[in-house]
Amino acid sequence: MKIVCLILPILILLQPGCTPKTVPSSSQSTAAAKKRNEIAVLSYNIHHANPPSKPNVIDLQAVANVINQQQVDIVALQEVDVHTARSGPSVHEAEELARLTGMKAFFAKAINYDGGEYGVAILSRYPLEETRNVPLPTDESTKGEHRTLASATVTLPGGQKFVFACTHLDAQKADGNRQLQIKKIVEVLKEERLPVVIAGDFNAVPTSDVIRQLDASFTRSCVADCGFTIPEKNPTKTIDYIAFAPAAKFRVLTHSVVDESYASDHRPVKAVLQLN
Repeated sequence: MKIVCLILPILILLQPGCTPKTVPSSSQSTAAAKKRNEIAVLSYNIHHANPPSKPNVIDLQAVANVINQQQVDIVALQEVDVHTARSGPSVHEAEELARLTGMKAFFAKAINYDGGEYGVAILSRYPLEETRNVPLPTDESTKGEHRTLASATVTLPGGQKFVFACTHLDAQKADGNRQLQIKKIVEVLKEERLPVVIAGDFNAVPTSDVIRQLDASFTRSCVADCGFTIPEKNPTKTIDYIAFAPAAKFRVLTHSVVDESYASDHRPVKAVLQLN
């Protein structure tokens, strides 16, 4: 009788499907939740995928290689061609980069150009919803190139939502148009109820009035010793940024300027953010 009593528990344990399940520890669950709310962001002015060292050459694979190497979740692209003569009438650069990186794309036209369109784009590993293309103001007397703000709602694997925006401000020496444009951007994004991340080429250095306006409503991922972003070789100034609002919703885990000098005339900027 004693022998039977000893054997029965052993037989029960050996029955298929009776193996005890491993329950994640609270620390493992917390770490997984934090990982789900991390966002690796890249801002990249791609110079319509024309490497400066190779005039008239379009090398989308080189741009895609940079994005893939950085293992990011979402990308703000500037100077993107769609069906232009210079980049190929059949080439949609945003969609082709999405294919090469395994991401989704949203292109926002700023102007008609060279038989096609030219503007900014967002690439994302996560679905893009509620996409918007908001034209930015330009003083017509300056003959400045028209610019735009692209935005989309992104849902992270953990369920958290945020708005991601991409822009490319006026490139003229005087900052009149840039001031008009940053004012409009702030007005548009202040209406968002979700947390916001904005990235792009602002064509303005950190001490400019344009970036002071940005800083009044957003927090940049880096504000000191951040690294220069242009030109691609021996860069001398910073004009590309990643910023967010409200400040309390985000934590900056890392910020860096990617040491890449072939694919474009800008170096990409990368930040890993945690959405609280």
